[in-house]
Amino acid sequence: MDEPTREVPGGHGDRDPRGIRVVIADDHQMYRQGMAIVVELDGVARVVGQASTGDEAVELCRRLRPDVVLMDVRMPGVGGIEACRRLHGLEPDIRILMLTMSDDEGDLFEAIKAGASGYLLKDLPGEEVSEAIRRVHDGQAIIPPGMAATLLQEFSRLAQEEPAGADDSAHLTEREVEVLRLVARGLANREIADALGIAENTVKNHVRNILEKLHIHSRVEAAVYAHRQRLMPTDE
Repeated sequence: MDEPTREVPGGHGDRDPRGIRVVIADDHQMYRQGMAIVVELDGVARVVGQASTGDEAVELCRRLRPDVVLMDVRMPGVGGIEACRRLHGLEPDIRILMLTMSDDEGDLFEAIKAGASGYLLKDLPGEEVSEAIRRVHDGQAIIPPGMAATLLQEFSRLAQEEPAGADDSAHLTEREVEVLRLVARGLANREIADALGIAENTVKNHVRNILEKLHIHSRVEAAVYAHRQRLMPTDE
């Protein structure tokens, strides 16, 4: 029988200097236990809680405010994508990596629309999972290479179907446009901070403001938007 939602002792409240704080949400207990070992193997991250349903994941993350969540796409009751959508609305700073056994492009698209920072197949080697956690924590998006083109095409298709309206980028400050361009180039928050000579926390604030002003939910959508509005120096 599956164990109830649990918190790891010491995993409360403020950010912890001992590593990236991770919550694992999956309805299979053995998978969660195995993934916890993988996550903590190199000492960069530590698991502060586990959940077996989408509802439990949202409530647990609301209390613990982890840095990164590994969220199974398909769980009983509230599924991972809906849980991602709810959690992103409550705690937009939490990075969510969706986990799945299949490379269903529809799930990928819906996950990114819901605010996920990335999408991982469950059979990835442990070192790739750890690297993905580090990258999303640093502000990057994680998309399987073979699925990135399809994702961008789908966002572009939907954008073309939307009725023409005012360019929301007009509401961005000059600095926010600079940050948006670097986000669209795939730079992490730390890299953007170095490029612009500002603090990483300032970059995070700019990204949050950009997403709010453009009414979008993820860095991937921000990148598509930047290219669609021809904000990139190389756009013709």
